[in-house]
Amino acid sequence: MRGSAIVIGLLSAAAVADARSWQHVGKKQREKPARSQINVLDHYLATRQTPEPRFANSNTTKFAVNGTGVPDVDFDVGESYSGYLPISDDPDDKNELFFWFFANSEGSDAKEILIWLNGGPGCSSFEGVIQENGPFSWQYGTRFPIPNPWAWNRLINTVWVEQPVGTGFSRGEITATSEEDVAQQFIGFWKNFVETFSLQGYKVYIAGESYAGLYCPYIASAMLDANDTTYYDMSGLLIYDPVIGNDIVQEAVTTVPFVDYHHNLMPFNNSFSEYIHGLHDSCGFADYNERYLTYPPPGPQPSNFTETVSDECAGIWEVVLDNALSLNPCFDVYQVATTCPLLWDVLGYPGSFPYSPEGSGPIYFDREDVKRAIHADTNYTWEACSSGDVFVNNTDNSDPSIWRVLPHVIDATKNVIIGHGTLDMIVLPNGTLLSIQNMTWGGELGFQSAPVEPFFVPYHKDSTPSDIYEETDATVLGSIAAAGVMGAAHTERGLTYVGIDLSGHMVPQYAPSAAFRHLEFLLGRVDSLSSTEPFSFESNITQPAADTLGNGTGPATFSSKSGGAASSGDKPKSAAASLGVAGSLIACAVAFAAMLNM
Repeated sequence: MRGSAIVIGLLSAAAVADARSWQHVGKKQREKPARSQINVLDHYLATRQTPEPRFANSNTTKFAVNGTGVPDVDFDVGESYSGYLPISDDPDDKNELFFWFFANSEGSDAKEILIWLNGGPGCSSFEGVIQENGPFSWQYGTRFPIPNPWAWNRLINTVWVEQPVGTGFSRGEITATSEEDVAQQFIGFWKNFVETFSLQGYKVYIAGESYAGLYCPYIASAMLDANDTTYYDMSGLLIYDPVIGNDIVQEAVTTVPFVDYHHNLMPFNNSFSEYIHGLHDSCGFADYNERYLTYPPPGPQPSNFTETVSDECAGIWEVVLDNALSLNPCFDVYQVATTCPLLWDVLGYPGSFPYSPEGSGPIYFDREDVKRAIHADTNYTWEACSSGDVFVNNTDNSDPSIWRVLPHVIDATKNVIIGHGTLDMIVLPNGTLLSIQNMTWGGELGFQSAPVEPFFVPYHKDSTPSDIYEETDATVLGSIAAAGVMGAAHTERGLTYVGIDLSGHMVPQYAPSAAFRHLEFLLGRVDSLSSTEPFSFESNITQPAADTLGNGTGPATFSSKSGGAASSGDKPKSAAASLGVAGSLIACAVAFAAMLNM
């Protein structure tokens, strides 16, 4: 999502004693293609429409979207349905969630569906539709949308849902006080969705990012608890850069190792660098990393650790952010390699804060023509992240997902992936690894071995330098994506961790080919994230031999005492500051009051 982390006072009464609260994280015609040969986009456009709509029936007619009538999109987006459905079967319940459902564009009749949720809380999943993994893509600084060859509905029927009530176009009374309430809202909505589109018996997969590190595990766990595979055949979970644990551990404890790894992007002077390293040591953060970010972990992390952390220590992340913004006014906590100038964004958030140049008009989903096209209430103001509360008193009284619900989903499905972009500062990479190492699943605490296996993204059309340099089709060039070893991965007892190089917070946006591979793995299309099998839609592209890949790539292991980077190499016993997967929505209310990114 676009800055999927507007964080509120999260965690239960017990958790509040264990952690500080999270805060906000919240046209011209194109030229015709210059070359005539068939390429990936040609194939995609030619095959994604099915002759007969798969999900058309008397109940779905009112939700049908004209695939050639989506404003500013000059191609057919395929079979899709959008609108409101209630969160219960009570006729007096006026609470409704808004969705946009896209059928599998390759015409597959597989009985499976994926739910995508952005975070916040209160951030719209429609950012995912238009800038992450939907069938059309309108990225920062681009004039018009283009077909997305990495659209997830190429692999599976996919629905993007705005939830909880109060998010995006979803409407009603704000009643949720916890993730249990959010899950019950969604369970009720989902039963109505299944009945409307005749999806009984479909396998259900859930994916999301950032604050969806709470949403997704709680909803998945509630589906499992329902014990009803007709409606809730929960089969797998994928969460990116997720909020899953303690905010101090996921934020302050891991800030300095992140700065050290990205020192060329945050070139602080010696005096400031010495200050934050001194604080890192004196606050006990260096020792904490050294002891607990190890494989296997020595034991559970102390539950009272955050009670001993001073305000100065807890504020180290905000101090680093302030200084980074001084050096680089366009510094983006969602992708720290970003520099000026700010780019125009059709959704109004090209970085850490809103930006709409003069004359840019309303943001896309708040336009009346767009609302009419997708059956949204034209009197409703759409925001990327809600300026109002989606929890009563802006407080989510929930336990971290690593305490119960996430282990429950792992143990029940043996199919959970946690991914993290290593350029993400809003949810720090080492925070997720520390959280994983403090979670018990499959009868053991944490990973027993460090993530060092190569994460391989298959080579594909227009992924080599010669392909790119020779390409003249602007549409194709607008959707090129990386290939090769792009990080490190590891799987134990049904949980896979993968770090993604060159990606920020919104992995499907910054690394779409990598995210597509994650989805193939989630769906069982490939056996491993180290597999060199080609993408399922390009089986004729030659790939390297698996034994030539070497180790996974990504952040090195750091000396937590000195802050200096050590070299990557052999499997580390201690990864005291190795970046990998993150798990914190980290922010201070002051620092993030203006950062309402999805």
